Amino acid sequence: MINLRDLVPFKRNTELPDFRAGDTVKVNVRVKEGDRERTQAFQGVVIKVVGGATPGAMFTVRRVSHGIGVERTFFSHSPLIEKVEMVRQGHVRRARLFYLRDLSGKAARIKESGRKLAALAEAIAGEPEMPVESAPAPAAVAETPAPAVKAEAPAAPAPTPSNADEKK
Repeated sequence: MINLRDLVPFKRNTELPDFRAGDTVKVNVRVKEGDRERTQAFQGVVIKVVGGATPGAMFTVRRVSHGIGVERTFFSHSPLIEKVEMVRQGHVRRARLFYLRDLSGKAARIKESGRKLAALAEAIAGEPEMPVESAPAPAAVAETPAPAVKAEAPAAPAPTPSNADEKK
């Protein structure tokens, strides 16, 4: 029996950011029109991610364009995908966000996630601290009394044409 995986070489797209359902992404896709080829951006909310790191992995992005909901499914490892940019990380409690199809306007908004802050804190915690012996010793600072500062009364504002008329 012939295995399709043996016939077609699989090239993994390693430039994909780590995103999940609820995140807003911008997908730059190569589009061929006649003999020309251009890049088209599709920005929206990820409503479904399927397959993980397998060759058949895909994700679905939804956006509302001119009042009409548009969903587009992309193969994660397709050579037509030039770049996927993470725009915003959303906080949802489901893996499939099909309920967004029934919502519109403010009801379809997704809260911002704190995952960026958690990842930043982990990155900072993983960095080694500076050893104490290599830190320069503080120089002895002689305490000098601070000079006395006199408080002055605020100056009266200069008369403007509108103020001059009121005083008369």
